[in-house]
Amino acid sequence: MDLAKHWRQRAARYRLEGQRNPTSGAVRFPPEPGETDWQPFALSGQGTVYSFTVVRQPPAGLAEEAPYILAMVKLAEGPMITAQLTDCDPEQITIDLPVEMVTRRLRDLGPDGLLVYGYKFRPQIS
Repeated sequence: MDLAKHWRQRAARYRLEGQRNPTSGAVRFPPEPGETDWQPFALSGQGTVYSFTVVRQPPAGLAEEAPYILAMVKLAEGPMITAQLTDCDPEQITIDLPVEMVTRRLRDLGPDGLLVYGYKFRPQIS
């Protein structure tokens, strides 16, 4: 990912910002640029695990993170997104587990020193 693309996606990655249609009330994530019928909408970051898997054979570049948990998270506002779960063991994860969004390092783009951060989810702390 180049720096310009990372900069354009910062609201969705850091604040979990989606879009809301003021007429229908529909909420979507990720936002789609150039849409005049949709307005920026801050998502709460609260949701539940809809489905999940434990990735034991990761793609290139993620070997040091294996095993890791990848989940479909149903957000409180309605959209469903795919995200990595963090701060937990695979044995702790169940369907309908309440989770919350956290900002974590996604990758290091090498010698340029660009660290890419974004959203992950963790079990909700009560």
